[in-house]
Amino acid sequence: MEHLHLNDWLVIGVYVLVTVALGLGFRKRASESTEQYFLSGRSLPWWVLGTSMVATTFAADTPLAVTGFIRDHGIWYNWFGWHYVLSQMLAVFLFSRFWRRAEVLTDNELIEMRYSGKPAAFLRGFKASYFALLYNFIVLGWVLKGMGTVAEAVLGIDPQVAVIGGAALALSYALLAGFWGVVITDVIQFFLAMAGSISVSVLAVKHVGGVAELKQRLTESPLFTDNTLAFIPGGGLGLESDFFKFLIFVSLMWWASHNADGGGYLIQRMAAAKNERHARGATLWFVVANNALRYWPWIMTALVSLVLFPAMPDGRGDEAAYPLVMLEVLGPGLLGLLLVSFFAAFMSTIDTHLNWGASYLVNDIFKRFMKPDASQKQLVLVAKLCVLMMMICAVIVAFFLSSIGKAWLFVWAMGAGIGPVLILRWFWWRINAWSEIAALASSVTLAVGFEVVAAIQRGSEYKLFATPMLWGDVELGTHHKAMILVPVTIAVWLTVTLLTKPVDNLRLATFYAKVRPGGFWGPVAQGNPEVKCDGFRWSRLLVWLLGSLGVYGLIFGLGKVVLGASAEAIPLFGLGLLGMLAVIWELRRKDQAEPADS
Repeated sequence: MEHLHLNDWLVIGVYVLVTVALGLGFRKRASESTEQYFLSGRSLPWWVLGTSMVATTFAADTPLAVTGFIRDHGIWYNWFGWHYVLSQMLAVFLFSRFWRRAEVLTDNELIEMRYSGKPAAFLRGFKASYFALLYNFIVLGWVLKGMGTVAEAVLGIDPQVAVIGGAALALSYALLAGFWGVVITDVIQFFLAMAGSISVSVLAVKHVGGVAELKQRLTESPLFTDNTLAFIPGGGLGLESDFFKFLIFVSLMWWASHNADGGGYLIQRMAAAKNERHARGATLWFVVANNALRYWPWIMTALVSLVLFPAMPDGRGDEAAYPLVMLEVLGPGLLGLLLVSFFAAFMSTIDTHLNWGASYLVNDIFKRFMKPDASQKQLVLVAKLCVLMMMICAVIVAFFLSSIGKAWLFVWAMGAGIGPVLILRWFWWRINAWSEIAALASSVTLAVGFEVVAAIQRGSEYKLFATPMLWGDVELGTHHKAMILVPVTIAVWLTVTLLTKPVDNLRLATFYAKVRPGGFWGPVAQGNPEVKCDGFRWSRLLVWLLGSLGVYGLIFGLGKVVLGASAEAIPLFGLGLLGMLAVIWELRRKDQAEPADS
């Protein structure tokens, strides 16, 4: 607490008051119905939703994990996040429109719209439980852990006390405001978080003498390697090389994950848009801002940490280097602003996951299987009880996590291989509920199996998600696991698909007419020639590729600028401009235009 001055406390106090006021302001509207509590009545514009998407994908844990990645590997390791540009750009052209057309409350509701019978009902209930509970508890746990790490480093208080205090405030807000409060405060929290991260990076670089001096001093750090400043690493094609890990990220991981057709809480925002145009615009803004804007302030601060803290004090992990840099470079008032920005990002992500998880438990389990005739008042009450339960469990999980970054990697592994099924269910009539069941079961079994074997091998030395399994003398990294998980999972679900019956014709025809996805619908398309599909087209793959390259041009052009190599940024910005022009051209094509109120 001795690091904070009166100005810092004033900044923190104003933020808390504004947050509480907003929660109270949206309380009545959010409690009207589940569609209001979970989707804001499907009435939100693109800029609110897109900004909300960005804000909710980073929290207090994110700059800490990025710092750990850079200290352990270098800038290039952020491809663990950057590879998602490829799937996110697909969502711009295809999936954002499909989700809005489907008019579902949750993405799990699509399961019984697309598939039929008991397998579909089981899958809907299982996925709702799996993502709302197991997956969500891990995500909420690492977000809480990140806040505890910051509080310990900056305020000197017990991280468990900080976790409980932060959870209590976030919980009260989530209970009051619902999705209305989440998205509106996301906009405020996005600008607070960006202002805070930019401030600390600018002051940190200035503290070590500027960019040129930073780059010189980095070469003297014992943690510096040839790939520390690399955007694309070198090192050859050996299975342990950085370049091979990079190849796995960009060639395999983006399409194999459970976010391949949007991702749960991003889909929630697509479904909450006014219409398809707003869903599309929100997703495009998210892709650009999420990948090109938010990373570089964290990266620059992480690089400064290599100079200021080549060895972490008091045995702390590398992820604690970020708040230590904050303490080193910030003065009165600014430290309070940074803490508010951290807490704003924390609140944004926590409240999103609580609201999203509750939507699964209420819509896909309670209403679907337990009380189909429940009133809207009862459903909102159950939603709030679910929010409370999830937060209590997440706090418990946070006490056991040892590494945020490693938990990120485990969550990816749990969904590895299901991505192709999620993509193909829109475009190939033969995919059925058993395809998804087999894919998810295979991924979870293998991912948990790796952890169980690691725990057996390491005994008392094992730490949750942080101690890798041994294969002979080799420690299995994420790239090794991906090479096992993805092909095994694909082989399993493809075999199961071909050995099980297809979905009944009526269900397929109804889905096909409502969503109009295009692709490989064979007998369904022949039986419904009046349906004009405007989804999948081969020409869109070229625009998708150009759009993805354009975002990468923006990412690395900005990177060159902040690292003092402005001349090298010019061709990258040119690539970014080309990509954006291709995207705009595609989105304005007459055959893709629809009425403003569609």
